[in-house]
Amino acid sequence: MTSDASAEAVPRAGRRAWAGLAVLALPTLLLAVDNTVLFLALPHLSADLRPTQTQQLWIMDSYSFLIAGFLVTMGGLGDRIGRRRLLLIGATAFGAASVLAAYSVSAEMLIAARVLLGIAGATLMPSSLALISTMFQNPRQRGFAIGVFVSCFMGGGAVGPVVGGALLEWFWWGSVFLLGVPVMLVLLVSAPFVLPGGRGTGSGRLDLASVALSLAAILPVVYGLKELASEDAGWPAIVATVAGVVFAVVFVRRQRRLADPLLDPRLFRNRAFSAALVILLLGMVLQGGSYLVVSQYLQLVEGLSPMRAGLWLMPPALALVAGSLMAPLLARRVRPAMVIAAGLVVSALGFALLTQVDRGSGLMLLTTGLVIGFLGAAPVGVLGIDLIVGSAPPEKAGSASSVAETSGELGVALGVATLGSVAAAVYRAQVVDGLPAEVPEEAAEAAGETLPGAVASAGELPANLAAEVLAAAGDAFATGLNVVAGVAAAVSAVLAVLAVTMLRRLRPGGGDSAG
Repeated sequence: MTSDASAEAVPRAGRRAWAGLAVLALPTLLLAVDNTVLFLALPHLSADLRPTQTQQLWIMDSYSFLIAGFLVTMGGLGDRIGRRRLLLIGATAFGAASVLAAYSVSAEMLIAARVLLGIAGATLMPSSLALISTMFQNPRQRGFAIGVFVSCFMGGGAVGPVVGGALLEWFWWGSVFLLGVPVMLVLLVSAPFVLPGGRGTGSGRLDLASVALSLAAILPVVYGLKELASEDAGWPAIVATVAGVVFAVVFVRRQRRLADPLLDPRLFRNRAFSAALVILLLGMVLQGGSYLVVSQYLQLVEGLSPMRAGLWLMPPALALVAGSLMAPLLARRVRPAMVIAAGLVVSALGFALLTQVDRGSGLMLLTTGLVIGFLGAAPVGVLGIDLIVGSAPPEKAGSASSVAETSGELGVALGVATLGSVAAAVYRAQVVDGLPAEVPEEAAEAAGETLPGAVASAGELPANLAAEVLAAAGDAFATGLNVVAGVAAAVSAVLAVLAVTMLRRLRPGGGDSAG
């Protein structure tokens, strides 16, 4: 039987499923906006609540930490009690926590609200992906539906700074959190009519020891990777990362012994599942790291405000959206391995363009290279998630979805840590030789450590000397950007070969070939 025939043999989804996809797209868009909008709101809420520096970090990071930590738990829980039920519980909790965050009167209250938002947010993504796999059993339709789902997340990241800037222009900082309330109300009202129900497998209790081990594995790793990307990272970050890896090993060993594990290790025996997971993880490393370095370049070298930098980063984000929608359509006629590999070759070319960026090249070259790089990388995300979810048995769709989402979270954190560290190391190696001899020793030391240090120290120097310091720092950071882009281009090329090698048996439209 041909792949076309096998795909058409599976029942096609009707209007109710597409309406359900539209409903699921709303919280997905919101989660992406919520990831970016707080960066703009932080100065405003800091002036009002006066948090300490440590509290500011908790306000910023607790949300993403808790989402990453609870994804595996919520994926397994949804498989047991029903995905729609968990989605509605999470939506209710997210709406309530949004109100709590918006009207926080202290930093402690806002941190508590952000923690609740993270735990509630962890229910939404795996439940949504698992429901999509249930509603769209036809491989072609499922691929396109996941493409829409992923593109909504990417689009949310693009419009987040714009939406946040508009709200902060007219309202108080709490308004950025109230965005979640109407979205969750729409989800709660419409979900019973357009999303499939079901009580889940109901098999076995949720193993609380496994939940604790998963948190002990993921949270220290995410924390450690983020800390390693900062200029003052020390041994605590290394210890946290190593401890997380140790707990991950213990977690996996426990799952192998359980009759009804929180995360079934047998999922990883599927070659397509494991290969897609590795490619997705490394692809997100490149996206997360390059996005960080380019964002810093726009604001600290080009001197753009966060709002203007966000506008310049919209075209690459929209390229991700376009690529996420096109990739499933191409995969209907061309083997997924070839679509992913071809996209990665295009991505490598885009990153190669970024190796030519310098302070005199202007923003067009930078944006063009990132647009091409992200456009080519899009098939990795959408087809990778589709392969991971589609390779799992229906009763394990929630667990498979949580693995895909966790892989993405860890990939971004790892990219920020590794590629951010590469850029910082190149900067430190380059900037010292470019600084004028007249720069005071204290200012030279600050400029030699980080680009923000150079910007801060330049503000205390005479205009002509400040300009020379900023020029040297900008050139050094541009070199760091070039090196990161070169690494991203090389890794993209390697991933293209890996995709062709490991996923070659997958047919267009879904299914394995015999050979």
